[in-house]
Amino acid sequence: MDLKEIQNLIKFVANSGVAEVKLEMDDVKITIRTTLEGNVSEATYIQQIPAQPALQPVLAQQIAPVAPTPAAPAVENSNYITIKSPIIGTFYRKPSPDKPMFVEVGSTIAKGDVLCVIEAMKLFNEIESEVSGKIVKILVDDMSPVEYDQPLFLVDPS
Repeated sequence: MDLKEIQNLIKFVANSGVAEVKLEMDDVKITIRTTLEGNVSEATYIQQIPAQPALQPVLAQQIAPVAPTPAAPAVENSNYITIKSPIIGTFYRKPSPDKPMFVEVGSTIAKGDVLCVIEAMKLFNEIESEVSGKIVKILVDDMSPVEYDQPLFLVDPS
């Protein structure tokens, strides 16, 4: 397993909402743990073959900076309002698979408009806008797990 595959595995686990993943192969044992607060991941990489002991610190050094991912990308303009998730669940941009998206980038929204649906415990909760404006950026992919207070949309109120 090469470094790129390990980095992709860490990113996948961090985005999946799984608390811990253990992977054991012939000469490699990997444990990846995520914490629900702050979306931080840590990785433990143990090589069981003592023939290359210098490889482990190098991999750990290169993996460590990749593991912590910021909760939201930097905001380019401080005038934007961030709409955050009020609950933990699965984010959906459509009311059902055969229906159009609630909003797109560039959509004009009014206070009370439904922006998305978050499924929590088999209940679908409509998330309504508390502001009027224009959608500048959608920060979460459709059908992705979201955390409480995770940024979902950037809105330009002007």
